[in-house]
Parts: sequence; structure tokens; C-alpha cells
Amino acid sequence: MLLRSLLLLLLALPAWAQGFPESPIRVIVPINPGGGTDIFARKLAELASPLLGQPVITENRPGASGTIGVQQIVDARPDGHTLGFIWNTPLTAAPHTLGARYNSESFTPMFDVGYSAYTLCALPNFPANNLREMVALVRANPGRYTWGNEGLGGTMHLGVERILKTLGLEMTTVPFQGAGQTLPAFIGGHITFYGGSVVGVINAARAGQAKCLLLTTAENNADLPTASGLSSLNIADHAVTIWWGMIAPNGMPADRFTRLQNAFVTAARSDAFRALVQGQGATYRVRLGAEVAADIRAEYAALGTVARDLGLLKPAR
Repeated sequence: MLLRSLLLLLLALPAWAQGFPESPIRVIVPINPGGGTDIFARKLAELASPLLGQPVITENRPGASGTIGVQQIVDARPDGHTLGFIWNTPLTAAPHTLGARYNSESFTPMFDVGYSAYTLCALPNFPANNLREMVALVRANPGRYTWGNEGLGGTMHLGVERILKTLGLEMTTVPFQGAGQTLPAFIGGHITFYGGSVVGVINAARAGQAKCLLLTTAENNADLPTASGLSSLNIADHAVTIWWGMIAPNGMPADRFTRLQNAFVTAARSDAFRALVQGQGATYRVRLGAEVAADIRAEYAALGTVARDLGLLKPAR
């Protein structure tokens, strides 16, 4: 009887006591390499690996505004060996506009690391030099100008279309697959405005290749002195941001979730990671799962309404 009790006790030991993780951790990144999401994910993997005692491997799974990669995260076995590092579009916007098979309750948020405004930037020779001049020029020339974005139905597309509609502005949207495609098209003069995160354009702006005018946050950004936030137009309630964080499949054992969360949050709170985020022109902020989950639900509902109003809502597949 004593031997049997000891065996049962050993079987009941938490996973971390049995050596979790016992193999490499896979972090799915649902976008092409090179952008802010990918840069942040790889740095977190580098910093968390020694804390976990296993390699942390990032795998890019782009496509369909990130929904392909997120679906792989959602469908993964919840044993703690598959996580996802994401930006908000495939969680809160694309499910509505692409008819994804998941929703805001289909995964478990672990933490987030910060956020950034989206921005509209013109080439240096564009005749407007501030946001009010840009608004007046676009309003006087309906349909003349084009703006690139991260993809039809994405967070930026829905958020900026709402802003343009409120301001009575008409521009043609040109979808791309992230800043890695939008920025070269803009620099090459194929579109009037770069549209994307501050992170994606900050180096071009610092080099004098882009004159950023609109920020989708309420406030301004010191890294982009020519741009203004939405408070300057009295529409601060229309603010929308890109943010980044880590999610896990639902159903992971609590002890494994805590072990992973502690390691990755320690990495996210390091001076090295903070410097990376701030150096990219983003706002550094680490929050844990429950608070992130509440924001995801609220943003998911709000963007669903915008998608419906724009006629972009698609039923789940």
C-alpha cells in the first residue's frame, strides 16, 4: 500500500518537477521575417532560452493577415511546447474580415510587451507639412491619393478607414503583407502614403526618407516630430494601435503555463528587451494575461462593428 501511494504521488507531481520543458519550445510568428513582430519574437526567444534550459525556436507562418499562423497555435497540442508571438490584427480584426475558425476566446493570452501608433507618412516633397495641411489637401482632392496598409480587413485598415470617414476624406487603399512590402512601395513612389506601424518606418523617417503626418494614437510621438495624434483633430476616441504579445493554446496545465509565463515575462522585463522596443519607436509596456484578455475581447467586439459597417464582415468558415 505504501509503495502504491508513493507511485501515485510521483505521478501527481507537477510538470515542472518532472523537468518541463523536456524539449525545445516552438514560438509561431504569423508574419514574414524582418518586421517588428518578428524582431521582438526572436529577441524574446534568445533571452528566454537560458531561463527554460531549452532552445526556443521561432517559426514564421505568414499568410491571410496572420490567421494561418494563429490557427496553428490554436490547434496545437496544449503541452507547453507551442506558443505564439503575435500582433493584434490576426486576433481582433482579421477573424471578422476573413471568416476565421477561431475567435477571441479560442486562445489564452500570456502577456503583452508594448504598443505603437500606426502612421501615415508622405515622401519629403509632399506639399503638406503637418496633419492639418494633409487633411485639407486630401479633402480638396477626393480619390487622388493612395495609402498602403498591412492588408485588407486588418486592424490598421479598419481603424484608418474609420478615421477617414469621420474626417470626410476619400483615398484609395492599397493592401500589402506587412511593412516589409509597404515601405519599399512607398519609397519607390508607387503609393502616396506609407501606412503601417511606427516601428516599420522609424528608420526611414530618421533618415529623412519619410515625412510622417498622421498618428492613430491620441497623443503625439517624440520620434516623429512632424506627425500629430488624433487629439489634435478632436477624435481621440478613434485611436487604434498595433500591439504585440504572446498567446498559448487553450487547455495548457497551469503549472506549465506559469513556468513559461515567468520565463518569458522575465525576458520581456529585461533591460535589453526594453531597449529594443523603445529603440524601434514603440511604447514599452508589459502586462499579464487577464488584463490583455480583457483588451482583446473589447477590441475584437469594436472592430467587428467597424467591419460590419464597412461591409467587410464574413461568416466563420
